[in-house]
Amino acid sequence: MRNAGRGESASGWLVWAALLIVYIVWGSTYLAIAVVVDTMPPLLAASGRFIVAGLLIAFVLVLGRGWRSLRLTRAQLFGSAFVGLTLLLGGNGMVMVGERTVPSGVAAVIIAVVPLWVVVLRLLMRERVRTGTLVGVAIGFAGVAVLVLGRGATGEIDLVGMLVLVAAGASWAVGSFYSRRLALPTDPFVASAAQMILGGAALAVAGALTGELASFVPAAFAPESVGALLYLVFFGSILAYSAYTWLLQHAPVSKVATYAYVNPVVAIVLGWIVLREEFTLSMAIGGAMIVLAVGLVIRTESRPARPDALESPVQSAPGRPRPAR
Repeated sequence: MRNAGRGESASGWLVWAALLIVYIVWGSTYLAIAVVVDTMPPLLAASGRFIVAGLLIAFVLVLGRGWRSLRLTRAQLFGSAFVGLTLLLGGNGMVMVGERTVPSGVAAVIIAVVPLWVVVLRLLMRERVRTGTLVGVAIGFAGVAVLVLGRGATGEIDLVGMLVLVAAGASWAVGSFYSRRLALPTDPFVASAAQMILGGAALAVAGALTGELASFVPAAFAPESVGALLYLVFFGSILAYSAYTWLLQHAPVSKVATYAYVNPVVAIVLGWIVLREEFTLSMAIGGAMIVLAVGLVIRTESRPARPDALESPVQSAPGRPRPAR
């Protein structure tokens, strides 16, 4: 009995330690991205981040388990490519592009609506959604409107950049939603490595097609940008993802999903302290509405379903994307 009690205590400590890593590191990636795109082409920088991180994860897997651990079936290769394209090219790639003209704190708040986009996809698939969840979605998208109309339509912040970020959140949600319906490697680290490498390759192609090769001049990269990119590789894509993967196996989904409304707060505070980003009333109102909405959705979805409910609260719970951010 004593040993069991100690195990539970240690487990609880590990859960909160892993959560703290996800809270702080993923919240800080928006600041790091802003520093990277200050002097680096966004899509090519994102490509380098994910290809390097994916190769490092694959290298560790090969050392520990051999080359056979990386074998994928054709269906798993297709599934990994789809998730890599939607989350890394469409999701992270557009965040990189959007943050060229949009403050990191605002970007984080807009991306926080990903769980709400997942609910929209569930509705399109004709799944049964609880009333509290629908109320949360309405509040959340109203918060996005406050941000876009309050600071984008008035010209304070680039409207196109904000719309790119809205599209990035939608793309991330598509990848998160359909990842549960695709054939993916059973080992989450093999899946992550495959998605990063394939998504990184797609980002490289997109960067080349949009003319970023002309601005790819290493001599012009600021040391701060290089350092921020390395931070994204080792901390954002490897450390935080490892903690997130462990959490999905050892903690309730409702607790893990809290990163969705903690990350924006971390991003806003860091953007204000480090980059001196302005914090306006419309941002405070819109951000509060989005955080409240995401919290309401996660809390509603974590409640036990009634016997006659059509959806499973675990299977349909928002905020559980497989790949790294």
